[in-house]
Amino acid sequence: MAASAALPGLFFCFAAMVLLIFISVSAPTWNTISFMNAGGLSFGVFGYTGSVTQVCYYLPISVSGVNSDILHNLTCTLILYPIAAGLAGISVLLGFCGASYHRAGTVFMTLTAALAMLCTLVAWVISTALFGIERTKLRDSGINATWGNATWMGLGALVSLLLGFCAAACGVFGNYRRTRRL
Repeated sequence: MAASAALPGLFFCFAAMVLLIFISVSAPTWNTISFMNAGGLSFGVFGYTGSVTQVCYYLPISVSGVNSDILHNLTCTLILYPIAAGLAGISVLLGFCGASYHRAGTVFMTLTAALAMLCTLVAWVISTALFGIERTKLRDSGINATWGNATWMGLGALVSLLLGFCAAACGVFGNYRRTRRL
């Protein structure tokens, strides 16, 4: 193999890509993965259990004291998870180029992993704030609301992208010469 220095970054970017894909197909498509579970509903990137799949949605459980337009706009930003999944996928493809052929693939893998990490960071902070506020308000109203596994998958993807970025940045300086056999 031409560049084993690119492999750790490739591994972490691949792991992050898989986690971000799982988050992207969360409820209503796959109800097992959600950001928050409340009142028998699971909330995901493109809606909640039983809703139409769409980019922006209103939360169906109304709680007094929460501006529904602000929460609606915050659900629009959840589109950053599929964008981050696409960027992580591109970094994996570039990592394959870096691992099998040339240093430039590893350099571009580092850059796209940084962009994916930035998108994931923004999406994770917003989703945690959005569903954290809603969870607190629902609990204050007497409705049982719990965190879903997508929140923790997002954190895992963020950490994996951070490790992938650091490993790819270090991998840029690895040995890329092909050994010749006589």
